[in-house]
Amino acid sequence: MGRLIARFVQYNNQNLELVDVFESGCEKKIIKDEKIDSISKTYPTARWFERKIKDDYNVTIQGAYDNRVLLHHERFPKIHPMRKEFNKKSIDEVDFTPYPYEVINGEGVFNVSVGPIHAGIIEPGHFHFSQAGEQILHLEVRHFYKYRGIEKMCEGKTIEEIEKIVARISGNESVAYQSALNSIKFQSLHVKEDINQQLQNAILLELERLVHHFTDIGFIPNDGGFGAALSLGSKYAEDSKEILNHLSGSRFGFDSVSQSLHLENKKDMLLEFVSNMTKEIEWFEDWVSDIPSLWDRLDTTGPLSLKEAKYYGCVGVVARGSGLSNDVRNKSEIYKNYGFKEARDSVGDVASRFKIRLFEIKNSLQMVKNMIRDLKSFDISTCKEFKDGEFDSFVESSIGELYMHIKLKDGLIERFYVRDPSFINWQALHLMMPKDIIADFPLINKSCDLSYAGNDL
Repeated sequence: MGRLIARFVQYNNQNLELVDVFESGCEKKIIKDEKIDSISKTYPTARWFERKIKDDYNVTIQGAYDNRVLLHHERFPKIHPMRKEFNKKSIDEVDFTPYPYEVINGEGVFNVSVGPIHAGIIEPGHFHFSQAGEQILHLEVRHFYKYRGIEKMCEGKTIEEIEKIVARISGNESVAYQSALNSIKFQSLHVKEDINQQLQNAILLELERLVHHFTDIGFIPNDGGFGAALSLGSKYAEDSKEILNHLSGSRFGFDSVSQSLHLENKKDMLLEFVSNMTKEIEWFEDWVSDIPSLWDRLDTTGPLSLKEAKYYGCVGVVARGSGLSNDVRNKSEIYKNYGFKEARDSVGDVASRFKIRLFEIKNSLQMVKNMIRDLKSFDISTCKEFKDGEFDSFVESSIGELYMHIKLKDGLIERFYVRDPSFINWQALHLMMPKDIIADFPLINKSCDLSYAGNDL
C-alpha cells in the first residue's frame, strides 16, 4: 500500500463512503452501520484523519486507540457539520467539557501548557509538554481552534466560485492551493494546460517557496540565539514578496494562477531579482556557516530518524531532512526540464532542515531563471464545460506535498477535501522533542515551520 496520503469520507448518493488514498492508489468502500475500522496502528497519522471523520460525520471508529475529539473543542456543540442534513448558519456554545491531554505522570514530572493564544501574530495552537526539569518527556499538539467550515462552504458551488476561497486557505501556501485547484480544473475540463501557463505557475510557486524559505533561514538562527540572521532573512523575504506583488498584484500571489500575468514582459525585472538574490544567498550561506555557536544549537537538536519519518509518512523539508525522498516535483516534466534537484540530508535534525532550505533557495532561483527565459505569452482557456467525476491533484508547496480532492456532480462540487502537508508533519513533531530541553522547542518547531491555517478548515 505504501504511504498513507489521506483518509476521508464523502457521500456516494445517500450512502457514506470511506476514501483511503495511498501512494499505491485509492480505495473506496461504502460505510455500513456508520462504523469503520481504524488503521492507526499501522499508519499512525490515520489517528487525526479518523478523529476528524468522527467529529465531522459521527462515524464510529472501531479499534481506535484514541477516541478523543479533534475539531470539537471544549464548548463545541454535539453536531456533525459535514452531514448532508446539517444546514445551520450558526451554532450555540454548550457547557465546558475538559479535554484529556496526553500526559506522563511520575515523581518530579510536571506539565507545561503553551497557547492556544500566543504573543505576536501566531495563530491559535496549543502545545502541552510533560517535563522532567528542563527535559521534554512528551509533547501533544492540539490545533483546530477556528473551524472555518471551508469544506462545507465549497459544497454546491462551481470550481470557479471557490477560487478565491481556496486561494486564502493558507497565506504562505496560496499559490500551491491555487495550483492544486487549477490542476483539477483542467482535469474536469478535459483540456490540456498550455505549456506557458504551466511555466508561469511554476515560477509563481517557486517565488512563494522563496518567500517561505527566506523567512525560515532568518527565524531558525534567531531562535538559536543568532538574531542578526533574522534581519537579513526578513529582508530577503520582503524582496520576494515585492516581486510577487509586482507580478501578480498581491504580496501573497492571491488570484494569480488562473490568469495570464504576461510575465514575458517582465523578464528583465525577474532576472535582475534572481541575479541579486543568488549573490545574497551565496554570501549569507558563507557567513552563517562560520558561526560555531549557532551550529552548536542546530546540530543534534530535534532529530527525526529516517525510520520515524517513513513510519509517519512525513512530507516536505521534514521528510527530506531525514533522508526520505518525497517531492512532488520529481514527477513533473516541467521541473525535470528546468533544473530541479531534490535536496536530502540524512541526520534529520534542525541543522539538516536548515541546510535543505538553503539548497532549495538556490535551486528555486536557478529554475526561475531557466523558466523565465523560455516563457512566452498564452491565452487562458475559455472552455467552461466542466465534466462530472472525481479529481485529485498533488502540489509540492513550500511545506510539502499538498493533496486536493474534488467530486463534481451536475457541474457542482459535492465534496471538497484538502490535506495540507502540515496535517501530517504536526503529528510527527512530538518525535523530535524527547531529550531536548523546552527552550529548544521554538527552534525545533520553526525548523519544520508548519501551517496552522492549513489544518484549520
